[in-house]
Amino acid sequence: MANATHAASAEAGAATAGSTASGTPGLPAGRGLARLCVAVVLCIWVSFILVARGSARGTLTPWDIAWLRFMFSGAVVLPLAWRFRHALLAGLTPEVSGQLPRAGGVSPSGVALRRALALGLSGGIGYCLLAYSGFFLAPVSHAAVLLPGSLPLWSALGAWWLLGERPTASRWVGLALIVAGGVAVAGASLREAFGGQGTWRGDLLFVAASMSWALYGVLCRRWRVGALHATAAIAVVALVLAVPAGAAGWAIGAVPSGLAAAPWREIVFQAVYQGGLAMLVAGLAFTQVVAHYGPVRTTMFTALVPPLAALAAVPVLGEPLAASALLGLAGVTLGLLVGAGVVSWPDRKAKAARTTGAPGAAT
Repeated sequence: MANATHAASAEAGAATAGSTASGTPGLPAGRGLARLCVAVVLCIWVSFILVARGSARGTLTPWDIAWLRFMFSGAVVLPLAWRFRHALLAGLTPEVSGQLPRAGGVSPSGVALRRALALGLSGGIGYCLLAYSGFFLAPVSHAAVLLPGSLPLWSALGAWWLLGERPTASRWVGLALIVAGGVAVAGASLREAFGGQGTWRGDLLFVAASMSWALYGVLCRRWRVGALHATAAIAVVALVLAVPAGAAGWAIGAVPSGLAAAPWREIVFQAVYQGGLAMLVAGLAFTQVVAHYGPVRTTMFTALVPPLAALAAVPVLGEPLAASALLGLAGVTLGLLVGAGVVSWPDRKAKAARTTGAPGAAT
């Protein structure tokens, strides 16, 4: 686990990244940009869940959708990444930029490549393949609770382990409520599994995808990687690794594909939406929010996605809300409000300070 010094340096790095985007630290422009990015992330993530679930009714497979996402985003980013490759490598290793050619026996470029690989596998390839596969097995209400809904839990555990950021008492309560919401949905899936239904497999994929994305967010914070550099790393790594692997898999018949039978409109839509909006725009916005607010508080904001997506799925996709899904949404939403401090929860230290009349206690 990271020590307090490292956690403080990560906190300072995140603040620096956020202030760089706005130009001057502490001005409303910085907060305004962060709030705009929060709104962008919420809108795209809600539509992402609806589009991904609706894609299960189309011709393309989960591997097809991921492949189109990686191909489009990589084609857009690769020329820019190559043109500004030195800045990209420096942005992945801000703590060693300008130092000796080698730091700790490993060159900065080697460190940058390893970090790019970690970010690409967690926030790109791993997340997409797990999430898209889950949408073909479980409904939106399950995805809403287990994909963005469980994100605060995994982010808090990751930040505690890698950044040394111990959750406060109120945040622990919020996380417990989020877990309770997930258990409500998972319990229903397990009961259905005894009847031969495979929804539980989609639930597991959603949880794994959420863990993968949480790891990406915490790593960005720990390494102080900015939004542009992290998104470029994901796009390039996915293009170099996943696109050739997918093409080879289809060529030998190891990976099922519906690309040959899909109409061109479906292919173009998935490529532009998944690779452009869901990958590049949302990726930049999310990473900027992480830099400004930190990984845990960021995921508390994005936990608004579950109720919005589940409610929208009723008229858009015709998916009803089961009682277990409603319980799960209630737990996740309440956990969000408590964890983000919207609903106050008495902290023992603050309570003791008020009781003893200690200086600085809240009035």
